[in-house]
Amino acid sequence: MQNITSKIEYQGNFQCVSTHIASNSTLKTVPPIDNNGDGSSFSPTDLCATSLGQCALTTIAILAKNNYPNLDFIGTEVFCTKIMAPNPRRIAEIKIEFKFNRSFTEAEEQWIYSKATTCPVALSLHPDIKQSYTFNFI
Repeated sequence: MQNITSKIEYQGNFQCVSTHIASNSTLKTVPPIDNNGDGSSFSPTDLCATSLGQCALTTIAILAKNNYPNLDFIGTEVFCTKIMAPNPRRIAEIKIEFKFNRSFTEAEEQWIYSKATTCPVALSLHPDIKQSYTFNFI
């Protein structure tokens, strides 16, 4: 196998442990309470929603380094909400809410919006998954 990203091992009781090959860091997933899990950790669908928020925030920070070097995103919070649909069970919508702790110019706000909503995870999700974004600027 080439360039393996991660290894997943089933632990029983619907729990999986994933290991990131490059760093050896691990994370555990369990199903959500409404789907035979105990809610003690992220579920795989929680990770999907969280990945969208993390990717959007990371993307604006990376791209700002070259385009807006004076922008600082330290302390910015992103809240991710996953909405499931039944039959078949799937993610129907992911809501991403940014809470910035500083103000930006209108041009900077537009730039942040355009980059966050076109991050690699946003562009990789199936178009049937609704992506809703809220940007709370001071």
